[in-house]
Amino acid sequence: MRSKIVWFSALIAFPSGGTPHYGSSMVGLKNAMAEDNIGKGTFQRAPLVFPGRSAVGRSLWLAVLLALLGAALGFVVFATGRIAGTRAEYALRDRALAALPLAADSLKGDVEKQRVIPLVLARDGAVQEMLRSPSTANEAALDDKLRAIARDAASSMIYVINPEGIAVAASNAGEPTSFLGSDYRFRHYFTEAMANGTAMQYALGTVSARPGLYLSSRVDGPEGPLGVVVVKVELDRVESSWLESGFVVFTTDERGVVLATSVPQWRFGALSPLSEEETETARDRLQLPGATFEPVPLSRRGGNLVTASPARRSAGFVAVSQDLGKALPGWRLSLLIPADTEISSAAMTARVTTLLALVLVGFVAFVIVRRRRSMRQRQDALVFMNAELEHRVKLRTAELQRSNEALAGEIAERENAEARVRRLRDELAQANRLSILGQIAAGVAHEINQPVAAIRTYAENAAHLLRSGRSQDTAGNLSSIVAMTGRIGTITETLRSFSRRASGSMGPIAAEDAIDGALSLLSGRIRDSGVTIERKRIDPSPMVMASRIRLEQILVNLLQNALDALKDQPEPRVEIALAENREMVAISVRDNGPGLAPDIRRSLFMPFTTNKEKGLGLGLVISEEIARELGGSLRLDDAGHGKGASFTVELRRAA
Repeated sequence: MRSKIVWFSALIAFPSGGTPHYGSSMVGLKNAMAEDNIGKGTFQRAPLVFPGRSAVGRSLWLAVLLALLGAALGFVVFATGRIAGTRAEYALRDRALAALPLAADSLKGDVEKQRVIPLVLARDGAVQEMLRSPSTANEAALDDKLRAIARDAASSMIYVINPEGIAVAASNAGEPTSFLGSDYRFRHYFTEAMANGTAMQYALGTVSARPGLYLSSRVDGPEGPLGVVVVKVELDRVESSWLESGFVVFTTDERGVVLATSVPQWRFGALSPLSEEETETARDRLQLPGATFEPVPLSRRGGNLVTASPARRSAGFVAVSQDLGKALPGWRLSLLIPADTEISSAAMTARVTTLLALVLVGFVAFVIVRRRRSMRQRQDALVFMNAELEHRVKLRTAELQRSNEALAGEIAERENAEARVRRLRDELAQANRLSILGQIAAGVAHEINQPVAAIRTYAENAAHLLRSGRSQDTAGNLSSIVAMTGRIGTITETLRSFSRRASGSMGPIAAEDAIDGALSLLSGRIRDSGVTIERKRIDPSPMVMASRIRLEQILVNLLQNALDALKDQPEPRVEIALAENREMVAISVRDNGPGLAPDIRRSLFMPFTTNKEKGLGLGLVISEEIARELGGSLRLDDAGHGKGASFTVELRRAA
């Protein structure tokens, strides 16, 4: 490498008038290099030896090398410009794709807003009455109504057509261009609406000679179709917004005929020549007799690029398009964004940048060679620095290890604290259940007292019947005693299950079963309080992922709160409702009591918040925590306009 550098430097040192001395072998080059005073920064004319090579051959070799380098340089510059232009084209395509949904939404939004008008008017009693019993008064009132609707909804025109195709009411009644009395039997939006219920047609107006989209809906009566309601939508506002965006935007039908467009001179032109049959179909559909559908000045150049003449001057554009789907069946929206200037600018910038970069490559290479020695020195320094860095990394690693050990200890302490919190929370939930059991113990005792009294009566009767020899009647009394003991067992089993500490296991349970259990626990209190339970069942019952005991605890809390709120209320009522969707099941408990004050509603799920004289304010807090552990939620529903309070617990549906 050093020999090549010296050789190149020697070539530069020779002036154009000097001639190097050639020896007999390459040994002369080495000797000359040894004799040069390189350390002093000067070069002597060294005897260079190139055996078998003449000055003419060397010049020819240099010319070929320069030609190859020039060709490579030109190719690189050209390729860079081509790549930059392609990237600019892709960037413009992305911009066009981003703007395309906005242009489509502005069109579809305008159409969807107007589409509702004929559907609503088709069900309007005034429209149906006028079509059944035409009269001057009915028609005048309907004309005023249509005029007001058209003004408020910014519709171009609204009119009503009777079954014979004659316009009998219109929003422009009384104007020189009134539609009243016009025959529209030839319009597709009339015939298709009468046949199918609704229709859509883009066509030129027969009276106004202005293009627009006609949306129609059939008016049905008990005896059959009564007529058609039509709204005409002129898309001037949409086309103006497209024009203001700076893009070329237009829509085409299934035959490629341009309809709504930001370039008016393109309207009713065709993207490609139409066959004779397609021309006749387009004329009939668009109500344009004699139209030729001249081709739009637009041609594809390759990729996303097209050439178009929207302003009497051909230019390049990046084009994207999309179908408008169900909103406008058969329509396709296209958007063109100017591309020539940006692509040319990107290509020129890339070529100039590449050329400058290649020119600088030689200088950079020279600097790199000169700095190799200093780089070696810097590498030695880096070796020392790396050793020092490794030493510091080891020290830091040891420090981090100690920190990790301390952090692990803190994590263990935190986990122990969380375990203690979980145990306390379970104990608090258990205490809440036992507190509930204490409150409903009197009612349960009353429930058990009745079957016990009945058992005694049946037993005394059985003894009397047995002494009388009536064994069949005695067996009937004994069967009744067995049924009563089963009822007592059901009541006590419900209490025993509810009082048992709930396990953390969850599984699919029927929501209706949990509601039955909660109502069973509170049956005595419900009966004594005179509260009416209104329950909306779902058959079959939806399955939820929960623990039955915990879910019953939530429902008992909610029912007890409702019973407390209904004390001394006229016609007390509690409604239990189930609702479901694909993922969640909701159980709502609503009462018709006095409701909750706003300050209580804001802090209802905070501990020790209650409006009861003897309440602790923990029941709802515990119930909300249980619902969260079950993977659901408990919420207070909005007050709305009704009385009372409504709580809803939502749980995940079991698969």
